[in-house]
Amino acid sequence: MKSGCQRCGRALPPDSAAYVCAYECTFCPECSANMNEVCAHCGGELVRRPRNLVVARTMEKIKTEAPGKFASPIVWLLSFGVWTFIALAYTVTIYKFYRSSGMRAVFVNVLGLQCGQVLGFALLTPIVLAFANRYPVQRTNWGRRSLLLLAGGLVFIVVHVAIRGMTPYASWDPATKNWVSAVWDYQAHTFRIQWEIYQMLFFSNAVDDIITTYLPIVLIAYLASYYRRLREREVRTSQLQAQLEKARLQSLKSQLQPHFLFNTLNSISALMLTDVKAADRMITRLGDLLRISLETASTQMSTLRQELEFVNCYIEIEKVRFEERLKVLVEVAPEILDAIMPHLLLQPLVDNAIKHGISKLAAGGEIHISASTNDDVLHLQVRDNGPGCRDSDHSSARGVGLRITRERLETIYGQTQSLELITLPDGATARVSVPLQIAISGEPIRINGNNKLL
Repeated sequence: MKSGCQRCGRALPPDSAAYVCAYECTFCPECSANMNEVCAHCGGELVRRPRNLVVARTMEKIKTEAPGKFASPIVWLLSFGVWTFIALAYTVTIYKFYRSSGMRAVFVNVLGLQCGQVLGFALLTPIVLAFANRYPVQRTNWGRRSLLLLAGGLVFIVVHVAIRGMTPYASWDPATKNWVSAVWDYQAHTFRIQWEIYQMLFFSNAVDDIITTYLPIVLIAYLASYYRRLREREVRTSQLQAQLEKARLQSLKSQLQPHFLFNTLNSISALMLTDVKAADRMITRLGDLLRISLETASTQMSTLRQELEFVNCYIEIEKVRFEERLKVLVEVAPEILDAIMPHLLLQPLVDNAIKHGISKLAAGGEIHISASTNDDVLHLQVRDNGPGCRDSDHSSARGVGLRITRERLETIYGQTQSLELITLPDGATARVSVPLQIAISGEPIRINGNNKLL
């Protein structure tokens, strides 16, 4: 959002409100009310947005660093460099033309003539660029701005003619057969303005200066300004998209946390009437689980090591309920414990295996958690030896935990991920594949060794 109203020119401080359209046209509240909250530039609806101090400072920084501020020494150096190159190119071309035509020409004179005519543009180019950026032509002001640009063009001609008249190659004097200045009399060695020379220079250069120099510079300024605004809009759009994706991920994660909490509370409730001590142990473990959950409340990504620690706390809670009926085997290579993965990725898979697998077996069963890598892809697998998804509606495949997990994977990785729930003759397997990324190694995970029962 811009820092001033585009209708009345009123400044909009960071702590004031403004009205903007879809194309970032910005107006003060008074002008917006006068326009019936309809943008006068594009006809779009004006929406009230409060000014944000952080955004305002960021945009001011962008504007300060943007090419529209032509006080930068680089712009002046670039202007002199370009026009010097043009002057040298003209000099070489004209000198070769004279020599090929058999006409007598002195290289120094040709160089002086071209530098006197062209290098004056080097002084005026940054000023014209700043002028064009300060007064852009829009649909609502094209008439006034066109007249202003025309006046600027007349000033451009006058200043360029004045600069050229000061050089020793302002005009050719047939009487002395030599180049003369419009402000210096070489015969009397005195300062004397020759208005007839300036008049001749003005009428002979007016059309050429406007068409071949002034208008192209203005056009370049407008193109640069349009490109800059386009880039700023793309940056703002990408920032908004990133914020939306972050909000979506946080929303999905916030749905997962109550999900496993409710499942755990249901497990505690099932033991309250039969084994109070076991239920008390589950509540204690639940406290540890909630502590870890609160510590990672704002975390979207973690490591395999941290995910196994979290799953370990959850399994300890379920072991109080199932006792010896629940066995868990973890098979993870030490070198991939620091692989990066979404937080709360394994827990819904383990919860699904317990709820729809182990709990269906009177004698209990076993859950096998494994991780491996292949071609820069991390493969995670949670397998149980329960009855699997044998019902026709596959309710487990449509469970809340798996659905949210699948949406999170799609949001984070796009099409470079997969989540499959496969029914086997002796159970079910959940397989997840995500791109492999390794973080800096942290503390070793506290499990009973690799390939050991938890």
